[in-house]
Amino acid sequence: MPLLKLVLLVLLISRVTPVCQLQGRALPPELTQTGDFTLGGIFTFRTGYTGSVPTFQTLPDPPKCLNINVREFKFAQTMIFAIGEINRNPSILPNYTLGYRIYNSCGMTNIIQSALNLANGQKEMIDERNCTKADRAQAVLGHSASAPTVGFARIIGRFHVPVISHFATCACLSNREEFPSFFRTIPSDLHQSRALAKLVKHFSWTWVGAISNKNEYGVNGITSFIQAAQEEGVCVEYYEAFEQTGPPRELHKVLEAVKRSTSKVVVAFMSHREVKVLAAELYKRNVTGLQWVGSDAWITDHSLTDSEGHGLLVGSLGFVISRARIPGLEEHLRRLHPSLFTGSQFVRDFWEDVFDCSLNPAVDTQRKPCTGSESLQSVDSYFTDVSELRFTNNVYKSVYAVAHALHSLVTCEEGKGPFSNGSCADTKHFEPWQVLHYLQNINFTTSGGETVTFDQNGDSAARYELVNLQRVTSGTMHVATVGTFDSARPGERQFIMNSEKIVWGGGGETVPVSVCSESCPPGKRKVLQKRKHVCCYDCIPCAEGEISNVTDSMDCFKCPIELWPNSRGDACIMKEIEFLSFAELMGIILTFLCLTGAALTAVIALVFFYFRETPIVRANNSELSFLLLFSLTLCFLCSLTFIGRPSEWSCMLRHTAFGITFVLCISCVLGKTLVVLMAFRATLPGSNVMKWFGPLQQRLCVVAFTLVQVLICLLWLTINPPFPYRNMNHYKDRIILECALGSAVGFWAVLGYVGLLALLCFVLAFLARNLPDNFNEAKFITFSMLIFCAVWITFIPAYVSSPGKFTVAVEIFAILASSYGLLFCIFIPKFYVILLRPEQNTKKHILGKTKYIQ
Repeated sequence: MPLLKLVLLVLLISRVTPVCQLQGRALPPELTQTGDFTLGGIFTFRTGYTGSVPTFQTLPDPPKCLNINVREFKFAQTMIFAIGEINRNPSILPNYTLGYRIYNSCGMTNIIQSALNLANGQKEMIDERNCTKADRAQAVLGHSASAPTVGFARIIGRFHVPVISHFATCACLSNREEFPSFFRTIPSDLHQSRALAKLVKHFSWTWVGAISNKNEYGVNGITSFIQAAQEEGVCVEYYEAFEQTGPPRELHKVLEAVKRSTSKVVVAFMSHREVKVLAAELYKRNVTGLQWVGSDAWITDHSLTDSEGHGLLVGSLGFVISRARIPGLEEHLRRLHPSLFTGSQFVRDFWEDVFDCSLNPAVDTQRKPCTGSESLQSVDSYFTDVSELRFTNNVYKSVYAVAHALHSLVTCEEGKGPFSNGSCADTKHFEPWQVLHYLQNINFTTSGGETVTFDQNGDSAARYELVNLQRVTSGTMHVATVGTFDSARPGERQFIMNSEKIVWGGGGETVPVSVCSESCPPGKRKVLQKRKHVCCYDCIPCAEGEISNVTDSMDCFKCPIELWPNSRGDACIMKEIEFLSFAELMGIILTFLCLTGAALTAVIALVFFYFRETPIVRANNSELSFLLLFSLTLCFLCSLTFIGRPSEWSCMLRHTAFGITFVLCISCVLGKTLVVLMAFRATLPGSNVMKWFGPLQQRLCVVAFTLVQVLICLLWLTINPPFPYRNMNHYKDRIILECALGSAVGFWAVLGYVGLLALLCFVLAFLARNLPDNFNEAKFITFSMLIFCAVWITFIPAYVSSPGKFTVAVEIFAILASSYGLLFCIFIPKFYVILLRPEQNTKKHILGKTKYIQ
């Protein structure tokens, strides 16, 4: 029974019609060449296309591509050149050859379809049971734009087919979870965005506008730029996005934002297609004077020369990858001929466009027939120009990267391989993920000395040239290199520029200014305006005692205690030192009064000495008078110790000298007062008092009173003497050099003792003021002590409240006033009599009233 079933099953199967049938054919590549290994390429030889709207019920018709894109065709020829160079090089892939299948695709669906064809190609049917044989490319090179690359890299990356791009810069492609097989020989936009932010900051453009196209490339790039710009302190006034193929209202919104903005710098992160549309519309609206900062997707694109408003783009700045030389490429490009690619319609179209002739006159009657002698050897065009090889060099490096990965795969030694148990890949039937492994770990140096390697995200190192679009005319464009950026260098050396070579926006010669608020100069700080960007602020001066020494400072900081802001408020300088100087007017006046008083006292002393035998001198105790004149001279001179820069010795001397000389002076006055009183009592009958207050007792009295003050001063100097002090509390902007008292008790004890003697002298003189004598000295002593006490009573509040050097001036004034008071009240009347009234300088006149008393 089982055997019968088996026989029936075999008969049934043999009568079944084969079910393996092809549902469609893959699109043929534009350029192809067979080899042991195949590299796929996806380029857009034409820009712009027209196509039907898909109904999702039938397969859509292929799009009709429009304008020739010479740059993309040049990329494809560079790929072919690199493959040929590798096939001739015995050190790379010996005994193996590389082939290629290059697709000319325009439109997203066409590009993705081309990628799928390369990831799972089809050869002719072998038999009805095995419809096709896999014809997969070992790697796919392309695309030049980020958006299509994102589309197909996400799909074929699930099958681990390596995708390596020369121009797709979107930072989103660094996501290894979404794009596990993606690599690129151009830096990620993350680095470019940061470099653009540093560029904007370098020129102090803190107020900029931002525009991008509405796809992952533009949105991701401009988002990274805005974030980096904010970190650099740059504000974005507006951000708008649009697509060339999008609704007109989006473009109108962008144009209105640019027109009404106050920023003069526009950062455009988009493709050349959007830039051309935007420039043309701005030109129509007469919006000029803008400084454009662009991404590498358009800044060096030669198709900009076709736009109507290309003159607005003069002065644009942007980063592109470094230039390189590829020996032999120019010769390869000039050898191009339709006969080398007989199956390519595009090559024929390109040839006819370059030489303006027709290869098939029967079809194209508008052009003259091609003679067959046309050659690119004598043609100078963008296609044959190899002086600005930037992205073209990335194509070259991409081909070599895949070749080195395949070389490592086929030269693997069994037992030393990277896979399980040291195994190697089967060179006849290897898997895409094995190529992917070797590609991730390549590290080689090109013939130009450039190292090629990929990080864990498949990215290359970020090295850029800063370029300046200096001239754009119809058909020509001049781009100058004005700086470099290398992310591998230290932060302060990443950016190097030569600003003198730059042509600015609109052809200007000076750096444009684009700020929301003018910079706050040193000495002021920024105060943000409410509900506005941080770049919009007011500038206010720093508070008293504070400075800001940098432009656009957010804060002011206090100067150290010994320093004070200068007049501009941008630096701390030493505070002005204040003390009563001999050189200033007040010091000169006080010095003059001191010396005048001392000189006048000396003159009076000389006159008294000369007339020492006259009755008026003898009657007023000449010995005490000379001692009083001596002490007054010292009082005048001790005032000089209060003038000048305080020092340790001057501080100790000024107060002690003042105290001792004044006590000596008051002691003499007190002695003279007692003599007057005793002399009057001695004239009374039976009085014997003068023998108890003779010259010896007078001397001892003066010495005793003075010794008490000397003792007080010694205790003061021993315990806590006066010392120089830098007073920084009274004034904020000045340092007062003064003598600190040390012990306040000592100072007030000295002053109090002087006051006590003065009060005692005043009381005794007041009691003796009416004694019957023609020349009663007690009256003059009373007046002098009255002046003395009045001066020193008013001195105390004036001394306490006077600021700085005026404290010292008040003290000197008190000394001089009291000294002059004693001099004038006691000695000037006698001086007047001696010199001008000699008839009164007689014993009879002086003792005239004594008879009355007797």
